[in-house]
Amino acid sequence: MLNHPQIDPVAISLGPLKIHWYGLTYLVGFAVGWWLGKVRARKEWTPVNEQQVGDLLFYIALGVILGGRFGYVVFYNFDQFLGDPLWLLRVWEGGMSFHGGLIGVMFAMWWYGRKIGCGFFRIADFVAPLVPVGLGAGRIGNFINGELWGKPTDVPWGMVFPQAPDALARHPSQLYQFALEGVALFVVLWLFSSKPRPTMAVSGLFLTLYGCFRVINEFFRQPDPQLGYLAFDWLTMGQLLSLPMIIAGLVLMVFAYRGVKS
Repeated sequence: MLNHPQIDPVAISLGPLKIHWYGLTYLVGFAVGWWLGKVRARKEWTPVNEQQVGDLLFYIALGVILGGRFGYVVFYNFDQFLGDPLWLLRVWEGGMSFHGGLIGVMFAMWWYGRKIGCGFFRIADFVAPLVPVGLGAGRIGNFINGELWGKPTDVPWGMVFPQAPDALARHPSQLYQFALEGVALFVVLWLFSSKPRPTMAVSGLFLTLYGCFRVINEFFRQPDPQLGYLAFDWLTMGQLLSLPMIIAGLVLMVFAYRGVKS
C-alpha cells in the first residue's frame, strides 16, 4: 500500500497571487501541443502552416476551457448550478469535463476551418494527435490535487488519498488515465498520422481509442458522488458519454476507407 505524496496544489505563491499545478499542467499541455503542431505543420499534406498553428491552438484553448466548464455543469453537476448560477464562473474551484471540452474543441475547429477555408475533418485530423498531450498533463494535475481517485483495491500499488472519505487503499486511476488516454493514445495516433491517411481516419481512430480507454478506466475510477452509478451498479456517466464516441469513431473510419467524402 502506498500513500499519496500530498503535493501542495499551489506551485507558486506570490502574495495574493497563487499559481496552481493544475493550471500549469494545462499550460504545459498547450505548449507541447503548439510545438508538436508546428512539427506536424511541416508535412506537405497538412491543412495549416506553421504560422497558423498558434491561432488554431488559441481557438482550441477557448473551446477546451469554455466547453469543459459548461460540460461539467450540464453533465455532472447541474443541480449545483441551479442553486448557485455564479458557480459556473468560479472555475478555480474545479470542475471540467472532457466530453464538454470535446464539444467546445469541435466547435472551435469548425470555426477556424471556416475562417481559413478548410474542411472540418481536415482540421480535426491535424489536431487529433496533439490532444493526448493535454489529456495526459491534465491527469497529472488531477493526481497532484489528489482528486478523481479510484475504487478501493488490494493491489500492491493501491494508494491512500487523504482527501477520500476513508483510509482505504484505492486505485490511482488518474495515473491509469495518464498512461492510456495520454501516453498510449499519443503514441498510436502520432505513429498512425505520420504519413497521409484518408480524411476522417485519424479523427475516427482518436474517438474510438479514447472512448474505449475511458470506458476501461471508469471500471477503476470512483464515480462522481453526486451521480454515482447510472445503472447496473457499474455504468457511469463517463462510460455513457464515451459510447457515442466509439460508435462515431468507427463510422468515421469506415467512411474514410470507403472513400466517403466529408
